[in-house]
Amino acid sequence: MFLNASIVVVCVLAGVVLMLPRVAGARIWRATVTPLASIIGSGFLVLGPILDTHFGIWAPAVMAALCLMAYAYGAAVRYNIRWLAQDHPQGRSDRALEQLASLALAFAYFVSVAYYLNLLGAFAVSLTDLDAKEYGGLVTSGVFALILLVGWTRGFGALERLEQVSVGLKLAIIAGLLFALGWRFTAEAGAGNLVIHAPETVGWQAVTLVFGLLVTVQGFEITRYMGSEYDAATRVRSMRYAQWLSAAIYMIYILFLTFLYLPGQAALSETSIIGFTAQVAPVLPILLITAALAAQFSAAVADTGGAGGLVAEVTGGRVPVRVVYALLTGFGLVVTWGMSVFEIITHASRAFALYYALQSLIAARRAQAEGALLRAAGFAALALLGAVIVIFGTPVE
Repeated sequence: MFLNASIVVVCVLAGVVLMLPRVAGARIWRATVTPLASIIGSGFLVLGPILDTHFGIWAPAVMAALCLMAYAYGAAVRYNIRWLAQDHPQGRSDRALEQLASLALAFAYFVSVAYYLNLLGAFAVSLTDLDAKEYGGLVTSGVFALILLVGWTRGFGALERLEQVSVGLKLAIIAGLLFALGWRFTAEAGAGNLVIHAPETVGWQAVTLVFGLLVTVQGFEITRYMGSEYDAATRVRSMRYAQWLSAAIYMIYILFLTFLYLPGQAALSETSIIGFTAQVAPVLPILLITAALAAQFSAAVADTGGAGGLVAEVTGGRVPVRVVYALLTGFGLVVTWGMSVFEIITHASRAFALYYALQSLIAARRAQAEGALLRAAGFAALALLGAVIVIFGTPVE
């Protein structure tokens, strides 16, 4: 009872701090919150049990590798933000690559919306005895229909306001979760009961599995398209802050979970974290499901709007935004009933890897033109890595 009450207090205090005018009203924090929420919302809850089950004692190292990979791709995107802000002339090939990257990101949004809403469906039925695939799929399909209806008839102005609420809610609940895991970690360490187990996945199979998890640390690229709200310097700083903060949160979370979570007690699923946290504190599953539902819905709305805007912009308005919403919904329904969440995660990772590869290629060309050959070589290596991820990323089994 004491732990439950303490978790709630931590969540409330974190929420109050985030709502303070000096915090919520700070321009750099507002710019940081959007990519931060997107990064953490991409796979925070689903990632812990996956890493712990497959990589065991090496899970924190794998998490660090994912964060470093994301930060490297963030460097390429940040370079492009600064380059564009300097009003350099763009050749035809540069413009073509930018358009191709925009289309790649739009497709990545198609897959990521399916990913977000399938997670939403799975978490919505996670505390019931209903079949997660069948009834979770029905929930997902219903939300797809709602998003299409609202987007087609009214636009997302009303729904997008939910994103502002969900960001604070999610971060506050994550603060409560980390507090609870830290409490449990301290208790188990004192009793000599920490869990240590060997990895189940090794070698090239482990590498390709990591490739398939890239989507769980994406989201920072959204600052590339916030130029109408913030200048280049603010966007570059906010992306760095978002990646630093999210990396710290991920590393603390995975470090605690690695020594507390014992794989094999139940089948690995997208909602495994719910069953585990119920053993830590009874209040946690309710809090985490609340955070998951709000976060996944708002993220899906944001990416649906982003996909519509990107396609309409690249095609010069020849493909209307409403048509994009309909295509996205149709695509999402096919994916929902044809793939598992883990398969969707892998395909989303590949889609974002293609976008990052193109952004890295663009950055490499620009760095070479400026005579920064070492930097150009680094960006070119990232472009090659992105291509490898697209080809070899594999789903969790």
